[in-house]
Amino acid sequence: MARIAGVNIPTNKRVVIALQYIHGIGQRSAKEIMAKVGIPDERRVSQLTDQEVLQMREVIDRDYVVE
Repeated sequence: MARIAGVNIPTNKRVVIALQYIHGIGQRSAKEIMAKVGIPDERRVSQLTDQEVLQMREVIDRDYVVE
C-alpha cells in the first residue's frame, strides 16, 4: 500500500482514482500530477515503482495544498 500525503491509497485502483482519496485532490489535480510525473492513465497503484511514488509525493508537497 502506497502512502502519499499521510493517506494510504488503495493498491488495486488506477492511480487517477486513488489520488482522489487524498483530501484536496480532485480528478483534474490527479490528472495534472500524473502528467507531471509521466504516469500513463491506465496504470494501477500496485504497478508503480518506488521512484514514481516518491516523485508524486514531491509534486504534491510542492504544488498542492492537501489535508
